[in-house]
Amino acid sequence: MTGSSMVATRSHRALGHVDFRLAAMMILGTVPGVEIGAQIIERLKDLGTVELVVGISYVVILTAVGSFTMWESIRAIRVKRTDQLEAQEVIGVKSLVHRSRPLRIPPLIRLPVSGVKDVSVWIILLVGLGTGVLAGMLGVGGGFLRMPLMVYVLAIPTHVAVGTDLFEIVISAGFGTLTHSLKGNVDFMIAITMLSGAAFGAQIGSAATRYFSGSTIRLFFSVLPLAAAILVLIRMIT
Repeated sequence: MTGSSMVATRSHRALGHVDFRLAAMMILGTVPGVEIGAQIIERLKDLGTVELVVGISYVVILTAVGSFTMWESIRAIRVKRTDQLEAQEVIGVKSLVHRSRPLRIPPLIRLPVSGVKDVSVWIILLVGLGTGVLAGMLGVGGGFLRMPLMVYVLAIPTHVAVGTDLFEIVISAGFGTLTHSLKGNVDFMIAITMLSGAAFGAQIGSAATRYFSGSTIRLFFSVLPLAAAILVLIRMIT
């Protein structure tokens, strides 16, 4: 995951889709979150319930994320067609920071690359911390949840959210790999084998984002967590 994210991040940076200021703020919350998630896994291993808890958490979280993102993206595509909008980014729901004044807790910072005038530092840190815990627990890099949260909570454009998420994964997944390897939870042969294909696919995927609108990218994205949840559920049942 770390290697493929590095390849994809380089391509997204060339397209201007990486907000380094946002990524730096999120990393401050993500790194401790990854360690918390890894520690939770160690406690679950001691209790002998790691497979059950991780499996159920994986299915519930990914089903919720995939279902909501699919509903919203389809709604956004319909709005764009009905209103004949030419904008690349159309959101079917209003972002949480724009709907809730209490979430605008000082200090506030600007994110020029993302086009966000002001957003609370604390909300960014909480998003980073929460997704970091999931990355440490479920090994999904936090990306399945971090990208939607950046779009729906922080009002980050989809293309920038994808590129920034990949850059953030380079750091969080790298740290997660280190802390899990020290605990004996990493199979390096499998990781190296997967990297060769993932790096090639990352190049294709990052280049393809320039040809799709934000709502279409989110619709494609929504299929992935749903498919992952189904596969995990089948594995748990069988």
